Amino acid sequence: MTISSFQPPKRTLMGPGPSDVSERVLQALARPTIGHLDPAFVGMMDEMKTLLQYAFMTKNELTFPVSAPGSAGMETCFVNLVESGDKVIVCQNGVFGGRMKENVERIGATAIMVEDEWGTVVDPQKLEDALKANPDAKFVAFVHAETSTGALSDAETLTRLAHDHDCLVIVDAVTSLAGSPLKVDEWNIDAIYSGTQKCLSAPPGLSPVSFNERASEVIKNRKSKVQSWFLDLSLVMGYWGAGAKRSYHHTAPVNNLYGLHESLVILQEEGLENSWKRHMDMHLKLKAGLEEMGIGFVVKEGDRLPQLNAVYIPDGVDDAAVRGKLLNDYNLEIGAGLGALAGKVWRIGLMGHACSEKNVDFCLNSLKEVLGK
Repeated sequence: MTISSFQPPKRTLMGPGPSDVSERVLQALARPTIGHLDPAFVGMMDEMKTLLQYAFMTKNELTFPVSAPGSAGMETCFVNLVESGDKVIVCQNGVFGGRMKENVERIGATAIMVEDEWGTVVDPQKLEDALKANPDAKFVAFVHAETSTGALSDAETLTRLAHDHDCLVIVDAVTSLAGSPLKVDEWNIDAIYSGTQKCLSAPPGLSPVSFNERASEVIKNRKSKVQSWFLDLSLVMGYWGAGAKRSYHHTAPVNNLYGLHESLVILQEEGLENSWKRHMDMHLKLKAGLEEMGIGFVVKEGDRLPQLNAVYIPDGVDDAAVRGKLLNDYNLEIGAGLGALAGKVWRIGLMGHACSEKNVDFCLNSLKEVLGK
């Protein structure tokens, strides 16, 4: 059997990620590969840190992209900060809070769960009650933008509560970075991770992270070795750290980093606040069209994540059949529900390059046609 070159279909990606990648980023990916210790590449790495600091709204020195997807960014935060025996308050209002719990328990730490109904935001009062009941807790972990439900929690308030009780915060911003207001320094967020495949519209495979001085001190003063060699920041920062001589740690995904660099340049050109506004404007346009069709949202107004719209599937409609028809006949991808919402909701993404009037109109018209049939 002779296998030919793979030619992917041309899709419009309006699911929970990955999002559409622009021609500019695709062209950047195709630039000549150079060595990961090449002086030219090292110069680009310095620019990358500056661009990520802009995206996160931080001056944190320890800001860089982990050479693996968002899940590795999550694990980087947990394995470097949390040690066996620590107590971590984990807020769960969807799938990804559950993954935080998994990380905590695999380290040998104790997860104290603060649970809210899927489709609602993290309740600050419940967190405060848990903090009062667990004065020996060291960390609070929560998801800023819950991709499984489309709920956007109040990261500023949750962080302030954690600090009032002498806890550091670990924040999941995989779907919020560049799509919703996120102010790492102003909100005093200690450790945060994201992904490239959502509102940054770069290919999957990298995870931007940022740690402030408080978090860095915790890492420096660990009693035990970080359980992951690959994600151990004391080693990784020999490659990414300030003033580092770029000692060899791993072979960085050179071309993927070109793509992220270009996507961050595009974000800088548009302006962070303009990107936030575009995501909200397109959400409101999509909302109006869906409501005309009688399709309602899972999350109440005011708590919704503009770039990830979880909506109820109309009664009597076959979830998989509609998504299959959209994909096969229209080359349009929307997402299925996860966990408790599987089979009950669709997740329509408006992220990064895919967040445009043209795509909103295309999605609404295609959905109307398929439902009409």
